[in-house]
Amino acid sequence: MKKIKDSIEINREEITKWPKVAIIILNWNGWKDTIECLESVFRNTYPNYQVIVVDNGSTNGSMEKIKEWAEGKQEVLTPEPNHPLYYLSHPPVEKPIPYIYYNRVEAEEGGNFKLEEKLTKEWLKIRELNNKKINSTSPYPLIFIQTGENLGFAGGNNVGIRYTLKKDNFEYVWLLNNDIVIDEDALTEMVKLGKNNKKIGMVGSKLLFYNTPNIIHVLGGTNQITWKTFGQSIYSSKEDQVKFNKNFEIKGYICGASLLVKKEVIKITGIFDENYFMLAEETDWCFRVSKEGWRLFCCGKSKVWHKVSSSTRKGVKKNLLSRQSIRPSLSKFIINSYNTRNQLYFTRKHFNKYFIIMCIFLFLKILRQSIGIILYDNYKFSRIQILFKGFCDGIKGKVGKTIEPNNYN
Repeated sequence: MKKIKDSIEINREEITKWPKVAIIILNWNGWKDTIECLESVFRNTYPNYQVIVVDNGSTNGSMEKIKEWAEGKQEVLTPEPNHPLYYLSHPPVEKPIPYIYYNRVEAEEGGNFKLEEKLTKEWLKIRELNNKKINSTSPYPLIFIQTGENLGFAGGNNVGIRYTLKKDNFEYVWLLNNDIVIDEDALTEMVKLGKNNKKIGMVGSKLLFYNTPNIIHVLGGTNQITWKTFGQSIYSSKEDQVKFNKNFEIKGYICGASLLVKKEVIKITGIFDENYFMLAEETDWCFRVSKEGWRLFCCGKSKVWHKVSSSTRKGVKKNLLSRQSIRPSLSKFIINSYNTRNQLYFTRKHFNKYFIIMCIFLFLKILRQSIGIILYDNYKFSRIQILFKGFCDGIKGKVGKTIEPNNYN
């Protein structure tokens, strides 16, 4: 027993050489994706991280399924064995993985310190005894947080962030989408970049398409000052090349699907603005961080793969007026509506003198989309109503969750 104890102490010393990172993964009815994401995260090479899964009030039993996975009772169902990224989540890491479950109030108060400390000590001993197996590389128990309702991307992540702010030992927070799988060195490379420059406040990954792993999804976003460049991505849909492995500064925003932020930055600039509910919240946050003098970087060696359509947004917009297009779903129009509302909110908040110009630009944009719906989408006037609702909400200053899908057909 003495030999094992000594080995554990050495392991702890090695862990504390690296700053502790909280990895926050937000889930909403997506337990299959979340489990695959967790499998890839728990085999990454970074030695000092703790995973926090925030469930945003799922209605399909997601939290129970993810708990069962941690207990070794639920298999990893994705991807198919012939998928090129299968190796990132298979074979599964050793189970069970210890976890602690909190509701929103408990989490935002910092959780149960004594219980977490006890489970951490026990987990270190178990990992040492099972050193020949594929163990989770995290030395800490998994944290589950149930928000109790859908708070949106901003609100859900904020619950996890508030939990970390109550802890003294976290130095970084990594926000990671649940529909992502990561390269084993993704986090290590990001932390290295952040540590080497004290002025760097946020670091983003190179996001690639999950189903076309050599094609870039996004490396960051362009400057948000004018309406013409709001939300445009950098180097999207390009083939990955050696030149994209370099680190470079971003004069705009980092995609919230993979965003590493220093805790000291959060303490100065605050957390997500929950008025956005969904879309543009990372744009706003990055803008506020930049205004405080922090620099934003993309880490080219930090590779993650995102389960998004390989069709660019530009292509979707062009197809809206095409007879050959696949008619966009209701959810697509809801997304466009929130995007319109949030562009107006962002402009009024940060560049109020451009607000009227932005209103004119977005009105003309919606008018064009409405013509496409009338001509090629079977006169689905409810879609037009959704688009104009986002515009009107932006004019009136309505924020938060403002659209209930059940009210439209």
